[in-house]
Amino acid sequence: MEQDINIKITDREGVTHEIQAPTDMAMNLMEVVRSYELAPEGTIGVCGGMAMCASCQCYVLSDTQLPEMQDDEEAMLSEAFYVKDNSRLGCQIQMTPDMEGLEVELAPES
Repeated sequence: MEQDINIKITDREGVTHEIQAPTDMAMNLMEVVRSYELAPEGTIGVCGGMAMCASCQCYVLSDTQLPEMQDDEEAMLSEAFYVKDNSRLGCQIQMTPDMEGLEVELAPES
C-alpha cells in the first residue's frame, strides 16, 4: 500500500514547502529535496548520500523521533559549518511513515 507522508521543508531562501513524500521508494530527505528541486543542482547531496559531505545538512524543527545518529554522520557534522543542536544530514533520514509531520530547514550552503 502506498503511503505518502506530509513533511515541511524550508529552503535556503526561507520559503516553506509542504510536500508529500513517498514512503515506498526508500528515499531519504536529501533525495526528496533534490526531486522537488528545493536546492540548486550541485548544492545538495554532493557525495551521493554517503554522509561524506554536509551539503544536505538540515535543522530539524519538529519533535519527530528520528533514527539515531550514526558515527559517520556525527563525524561529518562535527566538521561542518553552521551546525546547530538540531542539525542532521538529510541523506541519513529515511522517508518512513514515522516521519509524518517532519519539519526541517535546509542549512545555509557552506
